[in-house]
Amino acid sequence: MISNQESLNLSPFIAIYDIVVPKDNMLRQINELVDFSFILDELKNKYCLDNGRNAVPPIRMFKYLLLKSIFDLSDVDVVERSKYDMSFKYFLDMAPEDSVINPSSLTKFRKLRLQDMSLLDMLIGKTVEIAIEKEVIKNKAIIVDATHTKARYNQKSPIEYLQEKSKNLRKAVYQIDESMKENFPPKTNSNEINVEVDYCRQVIAVVESQPQIEMIPAVKEKLNVLKEVVQDYEEKLSYSTDPDARVGHKSADSSFFGFKTHIAMSDERIITAAVVTTGEKSDGKYLQELVEKSKETGMAIDTVIGDTAYSEKDNIQYAKKEEFQLISKLNPQITQGGRTKEDEFEFNKDASMYVCKAGHMAIRKARTGKKNQGKNQKDTYYFDIEQCKVCPFREGCYKEGAKSKTYSVSIKSTEHKEQEAFQNSEEFKELARTRYKIEAKNSELKNRHGYDTAVASGLFGMEIQGATAIFAVNLKRIITLLKEKNSKG
Repeated sequence: MISNQESLNLSPFIAIYDIVVPKDNMLRQINELVDFSFILDELKNKYCLDNGRNAVPPIRMFKYLLLKSIFDLSDVDVVERSKYDMSFKYFLDMAPEDSVINPSSLTKFRKLRLQDMSLLDMLIGKTVEIAIEKEVIKNKAIIVDATHTKARYNQKSPIEYLQEKSKNLRKAVYQIDESMKENFPPKTNSNEINVEVDYCRQVIAVVESQPQIEMIPAVKEKLNVLKEVVQDYEEKLSYSTDPDARVGHKSADSSFFGFKTHIAMSDERIITAAVVTTGEKSDGKYLQELVEKSKETGMAIDTVIGDTAYSEKDNIQYAKKEEFQLISKLNPQITQGGRTKEDEFEFNKDASMYVCKAGHMAIRKARTGKKNQGKNQKDTYYFDIEQCKVCPFREGCYKEGAKSKTYSVSIKSTEHKEQEAFQNSEEFKELARTRYKIEAKNSELKNRHGYDTAVASGLFGMEIQGATAIFAVNLKRIITLLKEKNSKG
């Protein structure tokens, strides 16, 4: 049963917070900035209103998840810290003497209460609403990009993953007391997953038998991670990889296994929209959805800035239709073609034909491809095959036994021609220079909020992680902008 969220806290110790949680404390500032009652409004229908024992307030449960993201803590560690950190208790609307929740409650809250709700869109929308209300978003430009997150259950085997986590724990212990090496069980040589799980349990037991070492934060964090991983395997030993994670590519020779978060961000560095997908999805396909979601939050948009991935023909047409500037360079394949300089043929403008390196002119040309089919048409030039057979430059140009020799050139569409002209302008170059801001935001999400690796399996878990991480970075950014605004005014 859900309890009344508006009940007053009558603890005789409540005044402690005024002493130990200063006004410039980030958590106090977030509490004062955000009215979290919108969480209660969204989750009311997930609880029974008049039957059963009182549940932990949904707002408090959500704030636990937010603390996890802000400070990059595990479920166990965030609950442990809320026992003694008064800023945590203040943020959680608890009296100083109140007991904390059981960490397993957070898992139930995620699985039972947050299903079937657009948490990501709701939290981003709320922060943008606050930013607009406080007048810290003034620019009408957004920057788009995608950042990757590695799956928690990656392409390593279950045994390799368990070995990695147990090794991390042992190393943390050795840094405190190297003599502990004698206490740990001998490493296993078996390929059986159950044997490795038993070994990890023994490692955990050894560490827990040494309270003076176990309570050291560097050790406790690694211990809690290993415990969670062992528990996951005990519940479901059959999987070694995330069921929703996919292989994606950061470059031609660099790949990852996990997810992508497609992000739109205002010029003031506040994230205005996000879409979480599997790792193999193309960045450019999500531009239109990011623009629409940003508009739904109340953003007015006249410029969209992105890298080459967003310069697809469909996006150029969409930008024209929606009347905003698309600051995205065309793929070099379109502007320069895919050939190296030494492989290019010369165009004879008088004959309107191409001439090969040996000086032979094409004998005819034909246009291939259909109009308005998403791909540019091509002019294909045909050369005399008999000349090619005896040409001194035929190596690498003419394939022995081929029945024809052609040279094709893509015909730039009107949209591509206009975009190419625009990207050479000073206005385009000036706006393109601001794209670095979103790279810094991606780095902040990964390095400060644990977004480099998924904390749970599946797209649903990734969306919850994305929602809380983005909510946290947006609130921090709004607080910074308000400080700057107040210092000037």
